[in-house]
Amino acid sequence: MDPLRIGNASGFYGDRFDAVREMLTGGELDVLTGDYLAELTMLILGRDRMKDPRLGYAKTFLRQLEEGLGLAHERGVRIVANAGGLNPAGLADAVRELADRVGVPVRVAHVEGDDLAARFPDALAANAYLGGGGIAACLRAGADIVVTGRVTDAALVTGPAQWHFGWGPEEYEALAGAVVAGHVLECGTQATGGNHSFFATGGHDMRRPGFPVAELYADGSSVITKHPGTGGLVDVGTVTAQLLYETGGARYAGPDVTARLDSVRLTQEGPDRVRVAGVRGEAPPPVLKTGLVRLGGWRNEVVFVLTGLDVEAKAELVRDQLEDAFARAKSRPEEVRWELVRTDRPDADTEETASALLRLVVRDRDAQAVGRVVSGAAIELALGSYPGFHVTAPPGKGAPYGVFEAAYVDAGSVAHIAVLPDGQRVTVAPAGRTRALEPVADASLPAPLPVGGPVRRAPLGLVAGARSGDKGGDANVGVWVRTDEAWRWLAHELTVDRFRELLPETVGLTVTRHVLPNLRALNFVVGGLLGEGVAAQARFDPQAKGLGEWLRARYVEVPERLL
Repeated sequence: MDPLRIGNASGFYGDRFDAVREMLTGGELDVLTGDYLAELTMLILGRDRMKDPRLGYAKTFLRQLEEGLGLAHERGVRIVANAGGLNPAGLADAVRELADRVGVPVRVAHVEGDDLAARFPDALAANAYLGGGGIAACLRAGADIVVTGRVTDAALVTGPAQWHFGWGPEEYEALAGAVVAGHVLECGTQATGGNHSFFATGGHDMRRPGFPVAELYADGSSVITKHPGTGGLVDVGTVTAQLLYETGGARYAGPDVTARLDSVRLTQEGPDRVRVAGVRGEAPPPVLKTGLVRLGGWRNEVVFVLTGLDVEAKAELVRDQLEDAFARAKSRPEEVRWELVRTDRPDADTEETASALLRLVVRDRDAQAVGRVVSGAAIELALGSYPGFHVTAPPGKGAPYGVFEAAYVDAGSVAHIAVLPDGQRVTVAPAGRTRALEPVADASLPAPLPVGGPVRRAPLGLVAGARSGDKGGDANVGVWVRTDEAWRWLAHELTVDRFRELLPETVGLTVTRHVLPNLRALNFVVGGLLGEGVAAQARFDPQAKGLGEWLRARYVEVPERLL
């Protein structure tokens, strides 16, 4: 069979608005997907729904469709997106109204059943991660547009693949290949050079990377590419980076299949074409991951600017003054965190480079405890604190923050429903066979490089690329190299102990290393680094986006033969 050409036009709620038009007009496609949901997005949509029960979906998707509906209809492209969020039925109705208004005849279907709020009444939102079966059922019934709630990101590809190729639920190898292709596509331009460690050395135009396309074949293999003439690049490095993003061990579990990341083989097939093959699959686990989002309380933040001399003494004075103000008000927030960021330089030739930042973050279950008590105390210091006192922005009254938690429910207890274009409701059966998720023993390491050769103290990033991200309160850092010789060095050099030494903020936390020899990669999972997740904003980099680049900037003894 001809390959199924699946493109992506969104990696998050807020991604490039005109990507839908770009993808529909830039080249051949059969299906266009859009991933709009993330842990933080579910909090945003939950708050939207609290204000208006008719909302709870990604509103920008509708605006993108005002032009996209006609383009997709003309070109025969199906659209599949998880933009339904907490209200897929509401979004489906809104798409129908839009289609009537713009005069485009489209058949709209949606997938529901992921909403488990009744089981978790204390959560703002509770949503199980569904697989691609409901999407496939909608497409088989002739849907032109399918919107879903919380499905796995890869389901946006496995669903169309099951529909197009007629795969059964136990064709694990093919399904696993589709999961890997879906994982590469899900974050949009991260697969085409966006956020890529080696962006400065590739010689490609990175100002506006094109969005990715997967040419998916009946055996589950695929070629990752992009539309001709678009910016960025697709090579083994960009695909490797995205494969490592927000993953854990070698078993990448989902409701359709568990894909073995340690079996993935990547080959540069041509310019901007990377073949993905060899993916092994196993039965999915018997449980579904369920994301719970709660309102955790209220937070406020003040950033003090400390300029010139005596930075440490100035910071100590502000801390003492604020603590004194809290004591006198008898209303100290439950959590008070200070962080001094030394961005200042000696003998600086601009005021900004002569300044450090002192960041105060407070959190409490009571909005009043982080409001006037904090902002008032900070402002009242304006004429009675350290010389040069000022802040980066006027303190506010505080804002709510969320807490993300993952729970697991029996897959058979969740009603996965495809609501077809004619309104018929079809129940999607859970997996007939399941397999408990177990860690994979690390593959044997390559022979180390010969000892005794010359070395140079240099940044790790001269040899290795990295990509990092968040999974709830945990962070992952995937590290890879581009040659077999560099792999022989990295696999032995970057142990867990060495990782902790290079990133001292991980000391005292659980760090697990996973070895992926086919990708010449190591994946480190750091438990608890992000506290209660991105919505809690507990850390300077709440999604661990820069963690990998910090690691690459650390100096190690690198064999000169690798430089």
